[in-house]
This record gives sequence, C-alpha cells and structure tokens, in this order.
Amino acid sequence: MFDARSPCVALVSGMMSRMPRATISVRVQPRARSNALAALREGVLIVRVTAPPLDGRANEAVCRLLAGVLDVRASSLTIVRGERARDKLVAVDGIDQASADAAVRSAVERLA
Repeated sequence: MFDARSPCVALVSGMMSRMPRATISVRVQPRARSNALAALREGVLIVRVTAPPLDGRANEAVCRLLAGVLDVRASSLTIVRGERARDKLVAVDGIDQASADAAVRSAVERLA
C-alpha cells in the first residue's frame, strides 16, 4: 500500500504538477435541441446540451462536447467547481491555457 511518503506517489504527483492544465468557465443550458457551443460572453463559454441535468448526464455531455472541441480525451476533463450548477469551471489536463483559449475562440467564431 502507498502512503504519502512513498517515492512512487511523490514521482506521480511531481509529474502531475508539470502537466499542462487549462481551465474553462462554462455556463450550461441543459435540455437544448442540440449539443453545441452557443457563444463566448465575458470569458464564459455558453454550452447547450440535450441531456437533462439528472444523475450527471448534462455534465458528461459537456465534457464530451468540450473534448471534441479541444481534441483531447473526455477523461482528461474534470469539473472542478459547479458540478450541480449551471456555472462550472472545467479543468483540462494535457493542454495549456493558450491552446485551450485558441481552440474555444476558433470554434465559437465558426458559429458566426
């Protein structure tokens, strides 16, 4: 069993701290007609998902949608804040903040 003093835990935690990590502020509109990015307002990404806000289904849909936009696996996204709210903070492992911002801006600009 590993404990906090284990060299393996220290190695893994050291690697995790060096991985790039971006955060995205999201406002979710559940039970929409389609899964899509709607807009970018004041630094908050508006996301529409067809899933209802029950049993985490809307959260899963948001993570799948953002994973496609950012070209990362859905498992690399984590809802850091707002798991049961419309306003969320989503962390994305494996991508830096500048790349995430550029991908989101590009996807939103394609909507216009």
